[in-house]
Amino acid sequence: MEFYVNGTKIDVELEDEKTIGDVLKSFEEECAKSNATTVSIIVDGKNIRAEDFDKTAEKPLCPDTKIELEIISQQAIENSFNEEKESCRKLSEELKQLPVKFQAGKDKEANSIITSLADLIDSICHTASLSALFPQKFGKIKIEDKTFVEFFADLSPVLKDFEQAIEAKDTVLLGDLAEYEISPRLDSLADALEA
Repeated sequence: MEFYVNGTKIDVELEDEKTIGDVLKSFEEECAKSNATTVSIIVDGKNIRAEDFDKTAEKPLCPDTKIELEIISQQAIENSFNEEKESCRKLSEELKQLPVKFQAGKDKEANSIITSLADLIDSICHTASLSALFPQKFGKIKIEDKTFVEFFADLSPVLKDFEQAIEAKDTVLLGDLAEYEISPRLDSLADALEA
């Protein structure tokens, strides 16, 4: 049997495991000891969806069985949140300079800030969704008394207006949205991740 975790081949010694499910159960027990969990299972090249799990788990192990797992640890999520917190603080300050950069003809720098904002929001949404796997550790995070879902639902129309201001090259509206709407929300998000 071949066994991979996060792309790295792992040597596994089987004890009483006879089925794929036995191996997965043993592995998940080990993961739990280190505050980690499995987020993706591929068996013999096939991604196993939740509805296929029971059927796959019953299959006997064969010498050529290949199991590939993606795992995430509570510590990895915490590390991501810490990096994102710092990015929020930095980007909050950069956003305040956005209209000045456009007015000074520094479109490339301004566009880089906008790209960073889109990347950061995507990253935080991804980390927040993974954090739901560890509700005891991350379930109490609130941004201005809002859950991640509520926070991003409130931010979404502001980002839409921001996008339209960029397309219209409306530097006044862009500046107002960046300084008075988005930047304070990034500060609040950083404060929540700090706590």
